[in-house]
Amino acid sequence: MRPVADLLPLALAATPPVEQGEFRPADLVELTSLDPSIRLDIRYATTGNFLGTPLYSQARAFMQRPAAQAVVRVQHALAGEGYGLLVHDAYRPWYVTKIFWDATPADKHEFVADPAEGSRHNRGCAVDLTLYDLKTGRAVEMPSLYDEMSARAYPTYTGGTAEQRRLRDLLRRHMEAEGFTVYEFEWWHFDYRDWKSYAIQNVRFESIR
Repeated sequence: MRPVADLLPLALAATPPVEQGEFRPADLVELTSLDPSIRLDIRYATTGNFLGTPLYSQARAFMQRPAAQAVVRVQHALAGEGYGLLVHDAYRPWYVTKIFWDATPADKHEFVADPAEGSRHNRGCAVDLTLYDLKTGRAVEMPSLYDEMSARAYPTYTGGTAEQRRLRDLLRRHMEAEGFTVYEFEWWHFDYRDWKSYAIQNVRFESIR
């Protein structure tokens, strides 16, 4: 709806919503530091995303430590079935969520989080990911593309091939076994069970130590 170049300074100058209550201290950890076999394809650090321009300054993936450790357990479990995890996004600074919302048409807002409430990505407790084949190193085919804003992205979509649905459901089964819940509109998006325990974060990647 509006160019990202126009939205970025406005988002950086904006303030995340004020939250009430007590939260756990943030402990964002890099996924690949816990398990280097987890692969990254951070689309928002490239032009290969739904806005067609880089939003992140670095291609990195962070999560709150308990959530990150759960992802590592999924990685180990999947290895026994010949697959690994390919992560597209994890922790997302709040200002990026605001850009997404302001750039997306209103009729597609179910695919992006409302910055007035914050995203579970902003809390470091959400991850966007798919599978890759350990033998070929290639990402598997799913019923939709990543970040595709259509019914094919729904985890309950009955189209596509039987193999695509099998792989989508395999990913979901392993993620749910470690305390994640799939988002109803995106087969790739999973929220960790403790997301309410963490406050919205707005720290940029290069400031995380």
